[in-house]
Amino acid sequence: MANLLRRSGVRRASLVVFVALVAVALSLGAGARRNPKRANAADTTFAKAYGSKTAPITIEVFSDYQCPQCRNLFEQTLRPMIGDYVAAGKVYLIHRDYPLALPAHKYSGQAARWSDAAAQIGQFAAVETALYDNAPSWEEDGNIEKYVAGALSAADFKRVQKLMQGCAPPGPAGRQDAFLAAPHPCSLDASIQQDILLGNHVPVNATPTYVITFKGQRLPPGTGFVTWPVLKQFLDSLLSQ
Repeated sequence: MANLLRRSGVRRASLVVFVALVAVALSLGAGARRNPKRANAADTTFAKAYGSKTAPITIEVFSDYQCPQCRNLFEQTLRPMIGDYVAAGKVYLIHRDYPLALPAHKYSGQAARWSDAAAQIGQFAAVETALYDNAPSWEEDGNIEKYVAGALSAADFKRVQKLMQGCAPPGPAGRQDAFLAAPHPCSLDASIQQDILLGNHVPVNATPTYVITFKGQRLPPGTGFVTWPVLKQFLDSLLSQ
């Protein structure tokens, strides 16, 4: 998996991402091409999102719950952004499931199922946070259920358990094609399938990959970790236009 941090370190990776984003921002000022076919145009999985759909900036993040840099991006960048720019109505953040076809990511598909089940009862944020916070623990033995239970009330956990019926662990381990095949023994796989197909269209070549849309203009996708101060500076440059 492509990894800017492992190659160059956090500061250099953030600088590379920022330079690319600034170039895109400048192209917007010069009249970037408007793309009416936004990646979320026909999407019905907005329960896996934070904030208001009317925000001027939409950020879609394609993630794998066993991807270390996805976890870093969530913990160090997206979490403070949610508490700041999302809460202020500046950014609408959408999570996209993109479990990687890698043997080391044995439980990522099952983790996506648990988060999607939680999304269906309006508890996505609590479960996504629990998954990322406890990833070093559950990826050792696949006991994701323990941390989902700890993030929800007893009543909500029972509702999620019911939705998970037919979704036997570890899930389609290391096989995206299993999510794309039919029929789906797990009813939650249709939502994950939709995200994978959207990601393939981007295309997603590594996780995390993020797509930013500003006032109907879709920017080229970015990949890898970027710090919150760097991303905040870029978002401010968009909002100032």
